[in-house]
Amino acid sequence: MDGLINFQDIFKKSVLNLESFQTISLLDTLLGLLISFLIGMFIYYVYRVCFRGVVYSHNYNITFVLMTIITALIIMTISTNIVLSLGMVGALSIVRFRTAVKDPMDIVYMFWSISAGIAVGAKIYPIAIIGSLVVGATIWWLSRRRDKTAPYLLILHYEDMAEEEVKRQVRKINAVLKSKTIRKGVTELTVEMRIRDDNTAFVNEISSIEGVRDVALVSYNGEYAQ
Repeated sequence: MDGLINFQDIFKKSVLNLESFQTISLLDTLLGLLISFLIGMFIYYVYRVCFRGVVYSHNYNITFVLMTIITALIIMTISTNIVLSLGMVGALSIVRFRTAVKDPMDIVYMFWSISAGIAVGAKIYPIAIIGSLVVGATIWWLSRRRDKTAPYLLILHYEDMAEEEVKRQVRKINAVLKSKTIRKGVTELTVEMRIRDDNTAFVNEISSIEGVRDVALVSYNGEYAQ
């Protein structure tokens, strides 16, 4: 019985005592906020320079800076008290993000911001700084490696009289059929192809075919056109 009472007393004093906060000095707080801000700005710069999507969003990029700082604040807060950390984890677990992420790379940047904020909040500054530099350099290097044969969509509108000549030209450029729609004698043909060294001379050849109304060449990354 005495052992049980002693264990309960120790548990109440060490764990359930809401006043048992570990102190964080003002210098550590300011240092953590400064480092998280600098890392967030680094993520902001990498995202702006390496962005390859359709429409760049400045407001969305700002969220990476704020996400890094806020995550660091959360980690610094929950590290002061066990009960507070459990309560905050439970509160954060009910948060749901409803915004659709169109580019998979945006998820990488979000995880990068959160991971850096966690490392800074836990005062593991070398991991936060060196890890961010490695991730940023990797993203920058991979974004500069352009595929020599970039994918494109070739969209044609032509009349029935140009059917055979269009087929011959499409076979010559090794295109893959994506869709074909016929409306009142006018055919809309969409094919996927790859261009080496930005050679688009074939577009003029196809457009010069009698019966071809228009030709459009659109950059395509597998998910959306640019």
